[in-house]
Amino acid sequence: MKMLITGATGKLGTKVVESLLKTVPASQLAVSVRNPEKAEGLQARGVEVRYGDFDRPETLDTAFAGIDRLLLISADGDNETRIRQHTNAVAAAQRAQVGFIAYTSATNASESALFLALVHRVTEEAILKTGIPYTFLRNNWYLENEIGNIQGAIAGNPWVTSAGTGKVGWALREEYAEAAATVLAGIGHENKIYELAGKLMTQEELVTAIGSVLGKEILVHQVDDAKFAEIMTSAGVPEFVIPILVGIQKGIREGTLEIESNDLEKLLGRPVTPINEALIQIINDIS
Repeated sequence: MKMLITGATGKLGTKVVESLLKTVPASQLAVSVRNPEKAEGLQARGVEVRYGDFDRPETLDTAFAGIDRLLLISADGDNETRIRQHTNAVAAAQRAQVGFIAYTSATNASESALFLALVHRVTEEAILKTGIPYTFLRNNWYLENEIGNIQGAIAGNPWVTSAGTGKVGWALREEYAEAAATVLAGIGHENKIYELAGKLMTQEELVTAIGSVLGKEILVHQVDDAKFAEIMTSAGVPEFVIPILVGIQKGIREGTLEIESNDLEKLLGRPVTPINEALIQIINDIS
């Protein structure tokens, strides 16, 4: 059986491959990357490195040839770019007669009003239309997404949010990766949708946990979206990023990430890392 991971040199893909290498012979693994030089370390360990560019469909025909199980990791970029790229990848998987597709999607993608969900909804629909057995890995939120805010808190800055009492299912990227590896290499996951998340928490509950780990009080400033945008601009955040950050805050406030599920711990076969332990890992990594 040959398994392939796209985006394998990215933040999530790297961790997926590392997780797979703990249980699967390297000879069964292949990766599809835009820059094969970045994957030379994997090649040296026996992983097959293939060139694949989501904007060059002909390269995907070669990259996906002979693949039994594919992990399609969602790409970066604006919605239009990502939809085009994902559509190309799904079509290539169908042409290559891939036997199974696991896709890293987003929380409640088929119903969510979060602006980021559109890409995932379209991609899920494209996969369904192929008739290929699938698993949708609907990842909630990486705790690592908060590193900038955590660094600010360490420096003594307040935690600024317009998310109100909206809850998020933060978990470590490593655990989402482990879940993806479990599905790709495992059996019995065909035609399943997994809502993957840690314990649901508000911004203030997360900040309390961060303060506990740091041994200091962190002030939380709840503001409206306009004020949030103003503060982010004054902090030097690039102008094109501001609407994205505001949209995320709005989505959280409106409950788009509040999906209660224990799917992540089921796939891990253990409890999700408690938030304080996870924060200690992150803070140690950035210190």
